[in-house]
Amino acid sequence: MRFNKQIFTILILSLSLALLGSGCVSEGEGAESNVTQEITDSGFSNIRENPVTPWNSVPTSPVIDPTACIDPQASVIGAVEIGASVMVSPMASIRSDEGMPIFVGNGSNVQDGVVLHGLETINEEGKPVEKNLVEVDGKKYSVYIGENVSLAHQSQVHGPASVGNDTFIGMQAFVFKSKIGNNCVLEPTAAAIGVTVPDGRYIPAGTVVTSQDEADKLPEITDDYAYKHTNEAVVYVNVNLAEGYNKAS
Repeated sequence: MRFNKQIFTILILSLSLALLGSGCVSEGEGAESNVTQEITDSGFSNIRENPVTPWNSVPTSPVIDPTACIDPQASVIGAVEIGASVMVSPMASIRSDEGMPIFVGNGSNVQDGVVLHGLETINEEGKPVEKNLVEVDGKKYSVYIGENVSLAHQSQVHGPASVGNDTFIGMQAFVFKSKIGNNCVLEPTAAAIGVTVPDGRYIPAGTVVTSQDEADKLPEITDDYAYKHTNEAVVYVNVNLAEGYNKAS
């Protein structure tokens, strides 16, 4: 019988789509069956508790609002709390297995290829490593992402770090051992390392800020700043994407 490459290709594509499935997985109504099916099929889930390690003997599962959307190709591991209407896109990694906990506030988005991770926050004697924690509203975190924050493609926020409300972290930007204020912008490939960025400031594209003096002198966001309203638009899109993907799944 003659081998038909076109038919073979269609069959392979159809099988691949069937195995991959579609839509988002959350910890809300109906999520348990989705996660269970994924574990049954592959022995592996993209939403799972952290492993037992010498520095942490307590496995903790993520807590995810039912209106959030976690793409099946994203990873959410360990002591992670994700708020309402959060969109976590393909290949994002929110991994609370060394630095913990990680918090992502309501209306925020974690786009393709974003990494949230942190340095060790518990030592092998079970005591907190205070230097690797940030405090927000009286609570301590490895990584804290506020409300209506955009973490654009391939950006990284590595704890200890916090990002304030209504802030835009641009493509491939980097935050480490830093606190970023409310209503800030890190333009693409910008970096903040070991500093506190005041509210309403921006870091120009490609700029690396490593001293507090540099951070204090960052330009203020004014009405004529080109990216003043970028975050509002990005949040709007991703909140609606989360809702749309959840309805489709």
